[in-house]
Amino acid sequence: MSGLSGQTVVLVGGSAGIGFATARLARSEGADVVLTGRDPGKLERAAEELGARDTAAFDASDAAAVASFFAALPGTIDHVLVTAGAPHYGPLLEMSAEDVRTALSDHIAAALEIARHAAPKMRPGGSLLLTGGTGGRRIGHGLGIVSAATAALPPFTAALALELAPVRVNLIAAGFVDTPLSAALLGDKLEERRAELRATLPIGRVVGPADVAALAVHLMTNTALTGAT
Repeated sequence: MSGLSGQTVVLVGGSAGIGFATARLARSEGADVVLTGRDPGKLERAAEELGARDTAAFDASDAAAVASFFAALPGTIDHVLVTAGAPHYGPLLEMSAEDVRTALSDHIAAALEIARHAAPKMRPGGSLLLTGGTGGRRIGHGLGIVSAATAALPPFTAALALELAPVRVNLIAAGFVDTPLSAALLGDKLEERRAELRATLPIGRVVGPADVAALAVHLMTNTALTGAT
């Protein structure tokens, strides 16, 4: 039997991109999926295509909405993937103090609220999977606060894994992934970026949502992994 057969996977940000691709793969592996996102229309279309068990439309940065969602979920859940949110790019000196606070805490605060309310419903050995980026590994013009924000996620993930055990917590820190969000961020520079990656990456192609989904499902089913980036 599949490692996800009969299990329930919650995708926070599951109507498009990595979340949707992971939901599709999890369904093919026998899981029930619950999709969340901010756009009710996109959620409905995604749920219909995948045969999702349920959907919920809310902003993952709204702590009260997160608490209400998990409180209303029936039964137990096995895995939660968090892909909601977007990076904050721009010169540091053009950011207000509030912009900086938001950029640094957005992902961590949302992940913490999701962890707080999901954990009581999760079976031992289940997993919370967070997503970040590679900005913390390099500093460059245009990245701005992104480098600091993404650098904070690995130690946060490791600390949360200790507190939530035996629920496992891991982080996928992906580079460029060809998603609708990437297209929106790059605009008319998207094709140029794709061409650059095809020419420079050892794999000779651009990474897509299905590639990250395969890793996400592996992290859900490999019970030896926790606290890892």
